[in-house]
Amino acid sequence: MTQLILLSGWGCDARIWRPLAPYWPDDLEVKAPDWPGYAGRLPLADPTSLNELADAMADNLPADAVWVGWSLGGLLAGALLEHLPPPRALVLLGIGERFLHPQGVSEADLAHFRDAFQRKPEATRRHFLRWQLGGEPSPRSAHRRLRAILGDAVPVSATTLAAGLEQLATLDNTSRLAAASCPVHRLVGTRDPLLAPEVLAQADQRLDDAGHCPMLSQPQHLATRLANIAAQHQSDAERPEPTS
Repeated sequence: MTQLILLSGWGCDARIWRPLAPYWPDDLEVKAPDWPGYAGRLPLADPTSLNELADAMADNLPADAVWVGWSLGGLLAGALLEHLPPPRALVLLGIGERFLHPQGVSEADLAHFRDAFQRKPEATRRHFLRWQLGGEPSPRSAHRRLRAILGDAVPVSATTLAAGLEQLATLDNTSRLAAASCPVHRLVGTRDPLLAPEVLAQADQRLDDAGHCPMLSQPQHLATRLANIAAQHQSDAERPEPTS
């Protein structure tokens, strides 16, 4: 049976994937582990350390699976390719090789956001959750759905959130992905407000009428795309080795 591992992004725990639950095929095993520091899971001693993150997530990220990393989760999953045995495939959802881009979220944009976070961390997190929904067909409806899923309690430690902003500012997976020993798929919503046009153009799969959070606006279509990718790599794994 194919296994799909879903990895959430900045400020959201694994509950963000719940809207997809009704649409998974029966022959697909889906797991959504939380990152350290989220949903009651202890934060790392150094939340920016990829070595510590790899040790903490090793049991959650098996090689015999397809990893799906959304936003910051995709950046972290790509970085962990250097620290863990590679998966059958990596799916980058709503993210490119790096987060910052002059035509997307610029260095100045993120620096301003980080300054605001230092002053008012929870208000800034709430602002980000609204901001990332700007490309959905109905941002207000998507926001209501997000609040219904996550509630009002903060699901993540402040130190982990601050470390995540540091990783968004500094992680660049260009060389890691170029040398990846597994297939890498890039899946985006065509209206994602956080991605530059160049990043949207480089994606090999696109979801129409979706922004940065297709799990809220297009859950059935997203689940179908991810299930198809998982099935493709299940077939690859079952294909017999060529004989000499």
